[in-house]
Order: sequence, then structure tokens, then C-alpha cells
Amino acid sequence: MASRVKAGFVPPMLLLRSENLPDDLTRWSYQLKLDGYRAIAFKTGGIVHLRSRNDNDFTHRYPAVVRGLSKMPNETVLDGEVVALDDNGRPSFNALQNFTPGTSIVYYVFDVLVLDGRDVMADTLEERQALLERKVLPSLAEPVRYTGELNAGMRDLIHSVKTQGLEGLVAKRRTSKYEPGVRSGAWMKMRVNRGQELVIAGYTFGTKAFDAVIIGYYEGGRLIYAARTRNGFTPATRNQLFKKFARLEIPDCPFANLPEARSGRWGQGLTQAKMADCRWLKPVLVGQFEFVEWTPDNHLRHSRFVALREDKPAQDVRRE
Repeated sequence: MASRVKAGFVPPMLLLRSENLPDDLTRWSYQLKLDGYRAIAFKTGGIVHLRSRNDNDFTHRYPAVVRGLSKMPNETVLDGEVVALDDNGRPSFNALQNFTPGTSIVYYVFDVLVLDGRDVMADTLEERQALLERKVLPSLAEPVRYTGELNAGMRDLIHSVKTQGLEGLVAKRRTSKYEPGVRSGAWMKMRVNRGQELVIAGYTFGTKAFDAVIIGYYEGGRLIYAARTRNGFTPATRNQLFKKFARLEIPDCPFANLPEARSGRWGQGLTQAKMADCRWLKPVLVGQFEFVEWTPDNHLRHSRFVALREDKPAQDVRRE
């Protein structure tokens, strides 16, 4: 008989970004890409814990979720995502980031790693999902929900996600084992509507706070400039960000590819002359941004700020 294990934090299995997902329902399971905070829930010694993907405490931040998990089997570990829903019932990262009392928060569960003291990570995804449905879900309560499978072809799924303004899709190989902290490609994600995380590492002055933020991504350990944007900020978020900027100002430009020689077709290039209006920040803040496209000179066109992301280290931000 296999020895029992004690439940605790497990680094979540990671998803590989892809421009296309395999279109094969017999080998792959499809789910919506949820725009929230990845979270590991576990119950040990009769006490429920909720932890972020970086093992930060979510237990006290989302007490309703913890209550919904209170009757899960003891010595059990679940994987899922904390999501805020807007007035139309769609995931909203902005609502999650600017959480206020009354915001509809849901914890979507999609995997079980340890069940009643038994490590099931070596089981296949289909076997784990069957255990989750039979042994765990009946004991859970709102606002904890199951992330069900999408039983449709890729073309129909993409059309539906685009129509509803959702972020994207996830594909998981049905035979996949659970690989803690690993991005093996057995789980994949694809953005349908354009957007990604970017590092905020500078700004230009405005009349009361800042006018635009200066954003980029890491490539080979170097911070690469991508765009300036003044769109998407409310007066409240602008003031909140500006207060953070005061503690992060540094004298030198942190972007490895600045200054640029030309402004470029869309005016996003940062030349030496334009840099005179810039103030630089320690590159630690990560924001979620939406945009129309990447231009041929590697700048973002028509970008807009969505929200800060507190769950992702700046050094992990790459171009998607």
C-alpha cells in the first residue's frame, strides 16, 4: 500500500505559449484561458490554505473562496485560478486587480495533485479529472467552481472566444502527468485577443501625475523598450501608480535598446531628443496591456493599460 503524503504547496505546472493549438479532441482537452491569479489550494490538518503561484498567502485575501473549500477532503491539493467576474459574468483582470467589496470572486478548480493523502500527479490528466469530479467537487461550495472541458473544434472555439471578448484558450494533453513548476509543452496556451504583461520602467510628465508610461520586456537578460502609452488609465489608477513611481525612480535608463535612431512610422520610437522628457524607474512593476499589433520595428501599436500584475516577477516578462 502506498504511503500517505501530507498536503502542502506545490509549484503549479506551467503553460507553454503558442501561436496555434493542436486541433484534436481525442488527444487534447480544451479550456478557456482565465484572466486571473493562479492559485494552489490545499487542506492539511483540517485547515485550508490558498497560495499564489509564487507561494504568497491568498488565504486571508479571499476568505469566501476558503469557506467554499472548507469541506474538501483532508490532505488534498488542488490547482486552479482566482478570477473576478464583471457585470456580464466575464473574467476581468482589472476588477481583480482593483478588488473592492462586492466584487464577484470565483475560484475555478481544474486539477487535483494530492487526494486524501495520495499523490496522484503521476496519473494522467483524464484520470485526475475523473478523481476531481467524483471525489472532490461534490464537497465544494460557491464561489468555488469547476473549469469544465470545451467540447468543440478549434475553429469554433476561437470564433466563440473572439465574439465574447475573452482572452484565449488552453490545450492540455489528455495523457499528461502533472509536472510541478515545469513548462514542458504538455499544457499550452494561446491568446486570441491581443495582450500581454510588460514591465513599466519609465514615464513622461503630465500636468498632475504622469502623461505616459514607458514599457518593455526582457530578452536574454536585457530590458527591451516596446512602447509608450497614455491610454487605459483612470484618474484613480494614474494617481496610485504615480505614488509607486516616487519610490522607484533611478537616474539611468534601464532599457538596453535606447536611444533609438528614428521615431518610426507610428511615432513610438524613443530618440535621444525625446528621452529628455523621460524619467526612469527600477524595472519591478508589471502591467497587463492590450494592443492592436506589433509593428515591423518591434513597437506596440495602439496599446492601453489594463491593470498591474502583482503575481508575476518582472524578470519573467517576455515578448509573446
